[in-house]
Amino acid sequence: MNFLGLLKIEFIKVKRSKIVPLLFIAPLFVVISGVANLQRYFTPEYTNAWAAMFIQSALVYAYYLLPFSMIVVCVMIAGREKGNNGILKMMVLPLNRSALLAAKFCVLLSYLFMEIAVFLIVFVITGLIATSSTGITETLPILYLLKWSVGLFFTMLPCAAMMWAVIVFFEKPLFSVGLNLLFVIPSVLIANTPLWVVYPYCYSGYLVSCSLHKFTAGGKSIGFQVLPFLPCALLIFTVMFTAAVVYFKKKEYQ
Repeated sequence: MNFLGLLKIEFIKVKRSKIVPLLFIAPLFVVISGVANLQRYFTPEYTNAWAAMFIQSALVYAYYLLPFSMIVVCVMIAGREKGNNGILKMMVLPLNRSALLAAKFCVLLSYLFMEIAVFLIVFVITGLIATSSTGITETLPILYLLKWSVGLFFTMLPCAAMMWAVIVFFEKPLFSVGLNLLFVIPSVLIANTPLWVVYPYCYSGYLVSCSLHKFTAGGKSIGFQVLPFLPCALLIFTVMFTAAVVYFKKKEYQ
């Protein structure tokens, strides 16, 4: 069975799950609350309203709510195999285990993409309502919003690989969820130290923090640095995904 066939099967498995409704919870909560908190300070003369609303909404979302929701999605995807001994039935088929795990991970990344897309759509709708109700005529900076949304997605990839590896290494959901949560909680503290570059759980939050620093400094911040981020991120992503594949291939299922 080729990779595309496996990918199709994995999407069919999660088709009737409750993952999609879950993707709306965090964006709706953080965007509406974030914009509502800022709206009372808006006047028709207010400038950079969109940047202020985005940073207000994305800061908590990137550090905590997005990682938390991805942990739940990881567990839900992995849990589909445990019902009715689904994983045992898959293992008796002539398939490549590495391709199977890669297909599952691609499903996870598709949900990551969908959640960030939902965040962007909800933010634009809520922002348009906020600016319209306060008389602000600032143009919707769609390229600015797309740039930071794409940045959120790519900076979450190493974190997603590490989360997925933890789920693969530890079968018991309570332990794997607890361990991932333990990694997420100190991310905002580590983001303020030089260690941020080797801690993937804080990458997305650090990206938004750089946007905040640039906004408050009037555009004078050097911002998010590709180096040394990119080599470290690629290394972490490769190592964690490879480790998960190796473990999954050797694991015995009974």
